[in-house]
Amino acid sequence: MHTHPRPPLALALLLALLVTTGTVQAAPLPPGFVHADEVVPGLKTDVRYASSHNFVGRPVAGYLAPKVILTKEAAQALAQVQARLRPFGLCLEVFDGYRPQRAVDDFVRWSKEPDDPKARAEFYPDVPKEKIIPLGYVAARSSHSRGSTVDLTLVALDGEGKELDMGGAFDLFSPRSAPLFPGITAQQRANRMLLRTLMMDAGFEPYSEEWWHFTLRGEPHPERVFDFPVE
Repeated sequence: MHTHPRPPLALALLLALLVTTGTVQAAPLPPGFVHADEVVPGLKTDVRYASSHNFVGRPVAGYLAPKVILTKEAAQALAQVQARLRPFGLCLEVFDGYRPQRAVDDFVRWSKEPDDPKARAEFYPDVPKEKIIPLGYVAARSSHSRGSTVDLTLVALDGEGKELDMGGAFDLFSPRSAPLFPGITAQQRANRMLLRTLMMDAGFEPYSEEWWHFTLRGEPHPERVFDFPVE
C-alpha cells in the first residue's frame, strides 16, 4: 500500500491554523510591548507608514498593518493624556509609535533616491531632500525604534472629528514644524501648547523640530533598538 510522508509537525500546525482561521496570526509582541489602542480607551490612529500617504509614497518596510505599538509604560502615560482630554471633547490621534529599524533604513534609502515633485510639494516644500537627514527630520537611528516615542495630534470628538489646526501637518519637514515656530496664528500656537503641556505633564519630552514628536522620560529601553514588524 502506498503512503504519503507525514508533514513535519510545524508545517502541520501551520496548515491547521490556515484552515481554521483563513490567515496566519500575527506574532506575539515582545515582553513589555502593547498595542496602544488596547491600553488607551478611545484612541484614534492614522498609521501613515502602513499606507501610501506618507513622504515615501508607499507602505514603509516593516509596517504590515496599521497598528500602533508602544512600550507598556509609554502607552500607560498616553492613557493619562487621553483621560484629561475627553471631558473637553478632545481625543488623541496617533500617527506612529514603535518603528522597526528596517523602516528607518527604508527612510535612509529613500533619502538617496531621485526627488518626487508630488512628495516634495506636500512634505518638504521648504527643505531640499538632501538636507532632510542633516537637519534632523529623518535619522539613521530613531528614538521610535526604542518603543517609547510617539507622533500624534489632537482631534475634536464632535462633528467630523477633525484634527485641531496645528499650523502645519504631520511629517511636514519644514522650520514651520518646530513647536515654537513664531509664524503661526495664536490659535495654532495654543493648540500646539495644549498638546505639548499635556504630554510633558504625563512624562514625555518634546522634540525641538517637530510639534508632534514626544519621547517618554525614563523610557525602559534607552539604548536598545528593536526590529520586529508592526502587525
